[in-house]
Amino acid sequence: MTLTQPSETRRGPVAGPRGPRRTRGGRGAARAAGLLTALLLLAVVVVLSIAVGAKQLPLGTVWPGLTDPASAQYTVVHEMRLPRTLLGLAAGLALGLAGGVMQALTRNPLADPGLLGINAGASAAVVSAIAFLGVNAYSGYVWFAFAGAAAVSVLLYTVGGGRGATPARLALAGAALNAALLSYVNAVMLIDAASLDRMRFWTVGSLASARVDVVAQLAPFVAAGTALALALARPLNAMALGDDSATALGARPGRARAGAVVAVTLLVGAATAACGPIVFVGLIVPHLVRSLTGPDLRWLLPYCAVLAPVLLLGADVLGRVLGRPGELQVGIVTAVLGGPLFLYFVRRRRVARA
Repeated sequence: MTLTQPSETRRGPVAGPRGPRRTRGGRGAARAAGLLTALLLLAVVVVLSIAVGAKQLPLGTVWPGLTDPASAQYTVVHEMRLPRTLLGLAAGLALGLAGGVMQALTRNPLADPGLLGINAGASAAVVSAIAFLGVNAYSGYVWFAFAGAAAVSVLLYTVGGGRGATPARLALAGAALNAALLSYVNAVMLIDAASLDRMRFWTVGSLASARVDVVAQLAPFVAAGTALALALARPLNAMALGDDSATALGARPGRARAGAVVAVTLLVGAATAACGPIVFVGLIVPHLVRSLTGPDLRWLLPYCAVLAPVLLLGADVLGRVLGRPGELQVGIVTAVLGGPLFLYFVRRRRVARA
C-alpha cells in the first residue's frame, strides 16, 4: 500500500489543473457574455439619446430618421441628436478609460481625472486660451487642453511623491491642485464677461453644443488614447505586483508610466475640450466594473470603454427628462449622482480597514 500512495499522490495534481483551466475558461466566457450584454445596453441608451429631447421622437421613427432623408425627423436626428450622442459616446469612453488607467497607475481606487485635478488643468488652459488669446474653435483650444492635462499629470506625480507616491498623498495633492485651478477658472470668467457668456455651459460639462465637425476632430485623439490605454493593460497588470516583479515579468515600468500619462492626457484633454469638465465618470465606472471583472485590466478597460458611455449618455437623457422644458447639463447630473457614491466608496474603504 505504501508503494501505491505516492503514485496516487502524483496522479492527483495531473488531473487537478484541468479543473481550474475549465474554471478560467468559464470565467472568460462569463466575462465575454457580460461584455456583450453591456454592448446591448449601450445600444439601448443610444436609441434613447436620439429619441428623447425637447421634441420627443417615437422609438419607431428613430431608424427612419437616421436612414431616410425624406423622413420628417431626419433633420432633427442628424443636426442635433446624432452629434450629441456621438459626442457622449466618445467622451464617455475617454473618461472611463482614463479613470481605469489612472486607478491602475496610482494604485488608488479613488483616483479620477476630475478629483485629481487633470480635468481642471485642461479647463484652466482652455479658459486661458479663450479669454486671453481669442481662441474659439475646438481645433485650436484642444491643444491647450492637452497641455493643461499633461502639466497637471506630471505635477501631480511629482508633488505626490514620484515612485514613492501613496494613494493618500496623490489624493491630497490632486485635491489641492483641483481647488486652485478651479478658483483660477472662476476668476478669469468673472473678470472677462464675454468669456463668461461663452463658457458658462461648457464649464459645468455639457453635450448640448455638439457638432459633427467637433466629433470628427475629437475622434482621432480618442482613438489614439484608447489604443495606447488598451496596449498598457498587461504592463500595468504586472506593475500591480511592484516594479521589481514587473521588470522580472518583462514589463518596463518607466515606459509604462510614461505611456499611461500620454494616454490619460489624450483622453482627458480631448474630452474636456469638447464638452467641458465632467467629473465622477472615471471614478464610478471602474469601481462598478471591478466588481464584475476583478482587477485584470485586460477585461476591466474594455468594460469601462463600453459602460462609461452608458453612464454619460444615461445621465444626459435623465437631465433632458428632469429639466423639461429646458434641460440639466450632464455635468450637473453626474456630479449629483457621483457625490453620494464617492462618499459611499470612501466609507466602505474605511470600514474595510477597521
